[in-house]
Formats: sequence, structure tokens, C-alpha cells
Amino acid sequence: MEPIITRTDRPLPKLPEFKRVAAYARVSSGKDAMLHSLAAQVSHYSDYIQNEPGWVYAGVYADEAMTGTKQNRPELNRLLDDCRAGRIDLVMIKSASRLARNTVDLLTIIRGLKDIGVGVFFEEQNINTLSDDGELVLTIFGAYAEAESFSVSENCKWRIRKKFEKGELAGLRFMYGYQISNGNVEIDPEQATTVRMIFDDYINGMGGGTIAKKLTKMGIPPLRSDKWTADSVMAIIKNEKYTGHAVLMKKFVKDHLEKKLVINKGELPKYVARDTHPAIIDEATFEMAKEILDIRRSLSRVITGNRNRYPFSGMIICGHCGKKYKRKALHGSVVWKCSTYLNKGKDVCPARQIPDSVLYEMSAEVLNQTDFDEKRFKDEISEIRVHTDQRLVFIFRDDHEVEKIWHKKSRSESWTTQMREAARIKARRH
Repeated sequence: MEPIITRTDRPLPKLPEFKRVAAYARVSSGKDAMLHSLAAQVSHYSDYIQNEPGWVYAGVYADEAMTGTKQNRPELNRLLDDCRAGRIDLVMIKSASRLARNTVDLLTIIRGLKDIGVGVFFEEQNINTLSDDGELVLTIFGAYAEAESFSVSENCKWRIRKKFEKGELAGLRFMYGYQISNGNVEIDPEQATTVRMIFDDYINGMGGGTIAKKLTKMGIPPLRSDKWTADSVMAIIKNEKYTGHAVLMKKFVKDHLEKKLVINKGELPKYVARDTHPAIIDEATFEMAKEILDIRRSLSRVITGNRNRYPFSGMIICGHCGKKYKRKALHGSVVWKCSTYLNKGKDVCPARQIPDSVLYEMSAEVLNQTDFDEKRFKDEISEIRVHTDQRLVFIFRDDHEVEKIWHKKSRSESWTTQMREAARIKARRH
């Protein structure tokens, strides 16, 4: 009996899966030493990834950020986009604090990556977020990093306040009319002449906008922008430092995570330091300009009436240019428009107008109300930011935010009964 031979096909060997590995590096200032550190990080990770068996080099993403708590880090955002697009399997980072010093932000990022199968390896802590205990350990390190950020912030504030108590101009880096270097403040003769002209023109009856046009026509360049504006002129008029004295702690950092400067309305002590630097104008000139400014403000209030006449007066901010919205009654309907759009046109600010009815409706919704309650609205909401993509961001007084999308009606939908009747009358006349 002949043997029966059966051919068995041998399966092809499974090719090893290569991990596409990228790294993220960040330094927290633009100093030469820090930039050298950034270059060293990039070089280290480039060599490390390319020499690791089974890994495919996917690049090093590097940010030069002023602080680890800021959100405007373009390379980090690009890295996250590439992860979501499926181009990266693993991200290497030196430590948790390089990614975020806010525990909530840190966990949000790593959980978002974990959901799409992307791991993060923190070299200093030896943590892989895809491991079973990775997130628990990382939460502890994240909380530590956040506490460290708070401690650093408080120490910086303490040093600045101590300098203010001594009358030192801490943190002054630039100011029109002066040359500032390593804490030394000297008058710039050419710019100082312009400052004196601005004060003279204002005292003699010119407004901020008119002075700005005059400076532009004369070809005088501003300090840190493309052109002179009414706001930049008025900032000079209001700045007591041109008298050689300084009011310190006019603003302060409220939160160590957002690093946002807010106006000091009595929360912290202010300090008046005299003769801290050379004066460009005398105190009598400054006080005269201040008195004229106060008179013009009071006259403006009389002309325009109560500034808070309507529930939304002074509370709607343009998300594009930062200016406030103004109320306008048009053909029987009420809308709110950006003041820049009204004064300079859509080429300068493309902000959309918001119907009054939409603001009432959305405000009631974010407060979980059936009907709009003005008192509760004023008590709980500090401002509404309007963005060009039809987003309304309601900012509450406890600093949390609620976002709403509003539907812009078509021209035919937005016509009121009065507008339709006016159109019919006009048509009959023709």
C-alpha cells in the first residue's frame, strides 16, 4: 500500500509590526540657553527613535512656549492632529510637565490619544499610558506638576510684589517715548516729541481718533503695531508713567493656569512710586488731560443715556476684534452689531450681527430658564463673546463657560411684519 502524501502549505511568517514613534519637546522661554536645550531634546529623540529596533521615526514636534500652561502651542496641536489622522502609534515626552501642568488638561490629552490607540511614554517617570496602571500613576504626577506650577507662579508674584513695595518698575520692557534695556529707562528724544504733541493736541480739543489720523499722515511709526488707532493714542494719554511716576499693580495674574492679566479693582494693594524714571511731560499737563478725559466721558454718558439701559448693554464682545457690540433698531427689528464693523466696515471686522431675540433665547437656555430673567442674567453672566462661526460663548462670573450655536435666519425668514408692509407700500408707489 502506497503512502498517502498530503501537501500542507506553510503559512507565511507574520511580519513584525513597526511602531511609528514621534516625540514632543518644549522649552518655556526664548532665552539662548533654553533654545540650546530644545535643540538637544530634538537631537536626543531623533537618535533614540531611529536606533530602536521595530520603530519607525515619525518626527520630533518642538514648541518654544512662554509657559507650560498656555494652549497656543502649534507643534503640540499638529502632533495631536497627526495622531488622530493615524500617522503615529506612540509619542515620547521627557516628563508629564512638558505636556501640561494642569492635571485636567493632561488627562484629557492622554485619554483622547488612548481612545484611538495611541500611547504616550513619559521618559522621566517611565510611564506608558497604555499600561494598566499608567493613568493612575500619571494622575499623581500630573497633580504634582500642577502644584509645582502653582508654587512657581506664587513665588514669581511674591518677587514682583516685593519689587513694587520698593518702588521698582518690575517687568517694564517697552513703552513709547522711552528706550528700555536691562531695567534702565531713558528718554527717546524723537518719540518724546511725539508724546508731547499728543498731549498738546488732546488738551487743545482733538480726539484720539483724529490724533491717530494726524500721526499716520505725518508718517510717524507706532511702537508695536502696524498703525496708530484711537485706543493706542488714549493709552498714552492715560499713562501716568510719562510724568516720571508709576502706579504699580494696576493689573495682576488671577489664575496660575491661564496666566490671564486682570484689572486690579481693589483685590490687591496698589503702590505709587515717584521719580522712578525721567519724565517726558509735567504733572500739570497730565492732570489737565485727565480732567478733559473725565469731562468728555461724563458728556458721553449724558448724550447716550444710561449705559446699561438694556440687559445686554456693554456685555457683548466681538470674538474677532475684541470690541463691544452696539444695539441698533432697523425696520422694526432690533439687532446687535460690532462697533468696529459699524465704524470701519466688514473689511476690518467681519463680525455677524446678532438679533436681540436670539440673545434673549440663548441666555434663557444657558441659565436653564423658560423665560429670560434679567436679574439672574446680570448676577451670573459677565459677558457674551460672539464668534464669526455663529458661536456664542457665555462667560459666567465664576469663570466657567457655556457655548451655544445660533442659527442665522435667511433674509426672507428675518423679515418682520413691519418690514413686509413697508416693502409692499414701496412697491405700490413704484
